[in-house]
Amino acid sequence: QVQVVESGGGLVQAGGSLRLSCAASGGTFSTYLMGWFRQAPGKEREFVAAIARGGSNTAYADSVKGRFTISRDNAKNTVYLQMNSVNAEDTAVYYCAARRAALSGTLFVTSSSYNNWGQGTQVTVSS
Repeated sequence: QVQVVESGGGLVQAGGSLRLSCAASGGTFSTYLMGWFRQAPGKEREFVAAIARGGSNTAYADSVKGRFTISRDNAKNTVYLQMNSVNAEDTAVYYCAARRAALSGTLFVTSSSYNNWGQGTQVTVSS
């Protein structure tokens, strides 16, 4: 099973940018599709973005489409979430998730579809 560790969270001003990273180990990274989820205080965990094994397919929540970009570097076993034009509603703990996928283009957008999770990294947007 792959293990994933998030980094890059912190305090950012509204309108600013932040890049989260998720480093994977213990598995063949290129066989896993990767996802980012987030959970704000008092709210359920929600889907943010996902990227297929080879990076050809991506999916985004409507709330972040056009502002966030997910990417991966299979040579570095790392997936990224570039967050631009952040606002207060983006404040949350961000989680990286992984799931082995048989097909290169497969994507999942529900948290129950993923079985490997990181501990999360806090992102706080100040106004």
